[in-house]
Amino acid sequence: MPATDYQGSTAGFPSFGRSVFSFQRDQVHSMDAANNNHDSGAGNLEVDLDAFQRQVANRFHDLWSSASASSTPEGLLSVGWVRKLLDAFLCCQEEFRAVLFNHKAVVFRHPVDRMVSDYFERSVKALDVCNAIRDGIEQIRQWHKLLEIVRCALDNQRSLGEGQFRRAKKALIDLAIGMLDEKDYNTTVAHRNRSFGRNNPSAGRDHRHLGHFRSLSWSVSRTWSAARQLQAIGNNLAAPRANEVVATNGIALAVFTMNSVLLFVMWALVAAIPCQDRGLQVHFSIPRNFSWGLPMLSLHERIMEESKRRDRKNVCGLLLEIHQIEKCSRVMSELTDSVQFPLTEEKDVEVRQRVNELSQVCEAIKDGLDPLERQVREVFHRIVRSRTEGLDYLGRANHSE
Repeated sequence: MPATDYQGSTAGFPSFGRSVFSFQRDQVHSMDAANNNHDSGAGNLEVDLDAFQRQVANRFHDLWSSASASSTPEGLLSVGWVRKLLDAFLCCQEEFRAVLFNHKAVVFRHPVDRMVSDYFERSVKALDVCNAIRDGIEQIRQWHKLLEIVRCALDNQRSLGEGQFRRAKKALIDLAIGMLDEKDYNTTVAHRNRSFGRNNPSAGRDHRHLGHFRSLSWSVSRTWSAARQLQAIGNNLAAPRANEVVATNGIALAVFTMNSVLLFVMWALVAAIPCQDRGLQVHFSIPRNFSWGLPMLSLHERIMEESKRRDRKNVCGLLLEIHQIEKCSRVMSELTDSVQFPLTEEKDVEVRQRVNELSQVCEAIKDGLDPLERQVREVFHRIVRSRTEGLDYLGRANHSE
């Protein structure tokens, strides 16, 4: 069945993880007994690993269901859906962390320690992605400010005159330039942004041009590439073989699962939010018989389909609210270009109707961006904390040998 045909419930997922654990229990009973001597919690390892797999499966099933229900505020690639995606990552990450630190004697020794270290190295690459995404969120804020200028110019006015329309048109032109895809963007303009700062006397004069620039915080270097970073996270990522699962008491399966969650979440963020050198051509090597594999692959296919739509090609981000900004600005630009003064009553009604639609978009963006940025920051800090704890324990375990 193709991933796009996925309609099942969590209960209907093939339980790959559980079958592996059953195989492991039958094949390596003596290994489990030995582990119990080292780790008082090892008897619950299978239960914890199974719970982790169910958590991931449930979360991605829920994400797929939300993405399929386009009538909800959490439709695919909306701010609400991206926040739900980040919440899923945080919950999966916490469950995975519990597996690692509740079973240290099993986890932090060969060959599992190498797999866990590999996950930590992949996760640190995600930190740059988080920084780039926060830059992208700031960029959307600048577009929102320009959209607010249009709203303020044309809203709550008893009579609309040429002055209001000139102000709105100027903001719409700035917005159109600012939303150019990075491939089409004038790099010299982006370079000028680096000279901006509180002590720069030209900053005040150029404030009106902030909508033109790619990012105001520059958390990553100019040569940084989101596409290359995603490739680095996914490099050599493959499902563990049966003998690896057995040799690691099933932990290899959990590490692969968390690596896949990390890659997908970072990839979806790059797909949705503007950032440097966006690229979506990342290979997901996920067997469909994983309990979470089908909904994840289905979401991947849906997002790729969205990126190929004629009205979404060559855009700076697939976030639904970005599409709404583009649509609103295009409609308002056509409207402001077509008006003649004095306005007819019919045209005045049309302008106010369009401004009302624009206001709804502005409010949705205003309400969504701050919580989204806080979640991205929390993902960043959670990755750092988990990696620091893990490497510290690995270091002490190696030192004691």
